[in-house]
Amino acid sequence: MSLAKFPHFKRFIWSIYLIILGAVFIGAMGFPVSGASGQETSESIKGRLEIEDTEAQGPRKVFTPISGVRVTVSQDGREIGTATSDGSGEWSVGIPSRGTYQVRLHTDTLPTGITLTDAEKSELPNVLVDEGQSKTVRFNFGPGTRDTVSRLERISNLVLSGLRFGAIIAMCSVGLSLIYGVTGLVNFAHGELVTLGALVAYYLHTSAAGPQMSLLLAIVPTLIICGLFGASMEMGIWRPLRKRHTSLIALSLVSIGLGFVLRYIFAIVFGVEFRSYSDYSVQDPVDFGWVSIAPKNMLILIVSVMLLAAFGLFLMLTRTGVGIRAVASNRELASVSGINVEKVIMGVWILGTASTALGGIFLGISERLDWRMGLRLLLLMFAAIVLGGLGTAFGAMLGGFLIGLIVEVSTYWIDNEFKVVVGLAVLVLMLFVRPKGLLGYRERAA
Repeated sequence: MSLAKFPHFKRFIWSIYLIILGAVFIGAMGFPVSGASGQETSESIKGRLEIEDTEAQGPRKVFTPISGVRVTVSQDGREIGTATSDGSGEWSVGIPSRGTYQVRLHTDTLPTGITLTDAEKSELPNVLVDEGQSKTVRFNFGPGTRDTVSRLERISNLVLSGLRFGAIIAMCSVGLSLIYGVTGLVNFAHGELVTLGALVAYYLHTSAAGPQMSLLLAIVPTLIICGLFGASMEMGIWRPLRKRHTSLIALSLVSIGLGFVLRYIFAIVFGVEFRSYSDYSVQDPVDFGWVSIAPKNMLILIVSVMLLAAFGLFLMLTRTGVGIRAVASNRELASVSGINVEKVIMGVWILGTASTALGGIFLGISERLDWRMGLRLLLLMFAAIVLGGLGTAFGAMLGGFLIGLIVEVSTYWIDNEFKVVVGLAVLVLMLFVRPKGLLGYRERAA
């Protein structure tokens, strides 16, 4: 039965869309505004000085706080402030604005018998603090088993970090690539879907206005809410515009405007300060030979690889997956073959938004949450799908891992602040050398 027989169908769809948007906005109002959560909203540098008690019995490590130690924060040779660690080993120095600072621990104030693991690390020369951030730094105490970290160790850890970061990029890029493949839309608002997933999980897990369920339990309703949000965007914005034969350039411009709207809604209802989930916020790394990794980052890498593999099998072996690949390859031919193209596009929006939201949760677990986190990842997602192949899910997976590796390993030679520039350079180079990407040609030919 044709939906065109219902004269009020469009009005009904718009009503549903507005109801969903209103529900999302009202739910977002549960986020505490800036300064309402009790967290620090001004910039500061802080830390906790403690040393492992090697004589303590039991399977867990026991740490003893170090009090009375003086720490000085300076910038470009000018002293900003000094603090002394209290009875719990904690210290904090307020700073005037975002920027790069130098943090020095006065070793002459350390108690007798306590020394730094590396005597040359009494001063941290490049501590970068973002706007509204409370930056935590760490000094290591104990016997000095080695003065410097070997080159092999540093590169090995960067490779492992790159795989973890690449898995997150791949999770977020799959949806962006599939949406482009089935609709031709270059969605510049896709980064906001990353942020949406992270913030909805924060509301369900950490916010005082939410149910405060565990983070693992909060993932399921988060993916459902974000999947419905993706469906509402398709029904309320993109499908009506496609039916009006709106050009792809105009659709991309609409996505830019939508990205701005969503971003500043996040800023208003969530606040501009950095936050973190209550679960898994602080973990001691686990050593594996030359590399060390926090358990949460190891879990993110393993789960992401398993989910991406499952998604690849879904596309290859299921009837729905074959339909998605057929529409991505040739929409007109797929329609003639009896495939419901609009149904496939709706499914792609739901799956793509849900996978992107999960990537946003993983990003929030491994790093931190703020209203611009998806925007910062957007360029790397574009680089991933260009590198792997435009419109191909498998290309987005491959490109995501490669971009993550490249940008993380590049920090061995360049400052961490400029690693995104490397991703941009890869994007531009790939457009010159192979515009279709590494897997673009073979996916189209299939």
